[in-house]
Amino acid sequence: MNIFKFFARFTLLFVCVSSCKPTEQKKNFKIEELSITAIHKAYEEGEYNSQELVKAYIEAIHTSDDKINAITIINPNAEQTACALDEEYQRTKVLRPLHGIPIIIKDNINTTGLPTTAGAFALQDFVPDENAFVIDKLIEAGAIILAKSNMAEWAFSAKHTESSTHGTTLNPYNRDYVPAGSSGGTAAAVAANFALGGLGTDTGNSIRGPSSHTALVGFRTTIGLISREGIVPLFLRNDVVGPMCRSVEDATKIMEVMVGVDAKDPSTQNSINKTPENYRQYLVANGLEGARIGVLRELSDDKIDTDIQVLFEKAISDLDSLGAVIIDPLVIPNFSRLRQNQWCASFRTDVESFLATYVKRDSLKTLEDIIRIGSTSDYSKEQLIESTTAKGRWGDSDAECLDAYHDVHRIAFREAIENVMDSLNIQAIIYPSWNNKPAHFDRFQEEYKGDNSQIIAPHTGQPAFTVPMGFSAEQLPAGLQFLGRMYDEPTLIKITYGYEQGTKHRIPPSL
Repeated sequence: MNIFKFFARFTLLFVCVSSCKPTEQKKNFKIEELSITAIHKAYEEGEYNSQELVKAYIEAIHTSDDKINAITIINPNAEQTACALDEEYQRTKVLRPLHGIPIIIKDNINTTGLPTTAGAFALQDFVPDENAFVIDKLIEAGAIILAKSNMAEWAFSAKHTESSTHGTTLNPYNRDYVPAGSSGGTAAAVAANFALGGLGTDTGNSIRGPSSHTALVGFRTTIGLISREGIVPLFLRNDVVGPMCRSVEDATKIMEVMVGVDAKDPSTQNSINKTPENYRQYLVANGLEGARIGVLRELSDDKIDTDIQVLFEKAISDLDSLGAVIIDPLVIPNFSRLRQNQWCASFRTDVESFLATYVKRDSLKTLEDIIRIGSTSDYSKEQLIESTTAKGRWGDSDAECLDAYHDVHRIAFREAIENVMDSLNIQAIIYPSWNNKPAHFDRFQEEYKGDNSQIIAPHTGQPAFTVPMGFSAEQLPAGLQFLGRMYDEPTLIKITYGYEQGTKHRIPPSL
């Protein structure tokens, strides 16, 4: 048993049986834009401890969340967990990788002792008996589960974040606009400095879209790198879970501890012998020097908003000035044809499997049971009804719907992209995460335009990271997306860190 796993188990026992007495809050300290490095330095120097940090974040939630409606529940055990971690550190003088780091979790990821609702009435009183695989990995690394966050019900919507259990989440940069979906609660909360970072899930857009709309870094990793066990699925063949943070460094540190093979998620078997033990080594400030980056104009020039176009062209210029070699345009043969016929409807099968495995209620076994229980979201109602009959591949192909490693359409799309990358020695491909600005929350249907995140990575299985690239004239955030080869997160970390450090576009919202 490694030392961190031992500490994790010991701390869990200690929380349950100790008489750990929370400390009184010390002098006020700023929590805005904190990093893992800064927090650990403060712990080591005695500036504050994890109990005090947890209290400060909870106070921020109480003070400001009524403006954006991002948090569904605060973990009542967060302070006690922090207390145990503080006492552990005093005994051992060892900080685990995420020791005392408060994290916000999207409300479709199983967390012991806290509801996991997926934003739906059908699951509003479902409290899992066990954590999802990734939650155990975070806790083992010393993270504190601070709160759960609102989401688009059943993760259906990339457009907005609305649930039956908690209502609508607003964009902290301008509350007239959406934070996108479906991980909009995590995005809004982390952007507003309610925690160090958070987890989202991404079926087509739902980590990168909300991150782009809220000036965050969002990692959609290679399918198979991180387990999806214990997570309410949308389309499991596309689903990933990943970090949403204010910096590439923090996202890398959170991602690193979640990587691992899980027998309950067969996709992770594909990652064997493809992952380094240390992803932090790729946080290189000059990581762009000599990097060859292709500009996918077929996406970036598609009915792009003028403000986003200006930001994107400036991003290309910045990449060049920071040492990258720009290949513009990058042409993928048959791109418009290969992107077709990629989506498959599997919600019924996937969600009914989740209900049978984790919820285990005779009154809640089928999609029809979910519909019977009801929803306040018109968008969710429409998607549920469509899911009763939707099955198989959407489009004009009858090819079998399989995972990213066996589906003929997905493999052909990925090979076309990676073959061009290989032939030109390209490390990453770029395009705006969205070609348009965020939609107004009350007009999201008609204003939903320009979502590029749906098009490549969910189908090919490739990793795609979004990083802030600036703000529109209305001071609405925009994101730049970097697409890499399968399991080449190390290269994406180097490139995105280099771009982030060279541009420093992240600015917190004012609530």
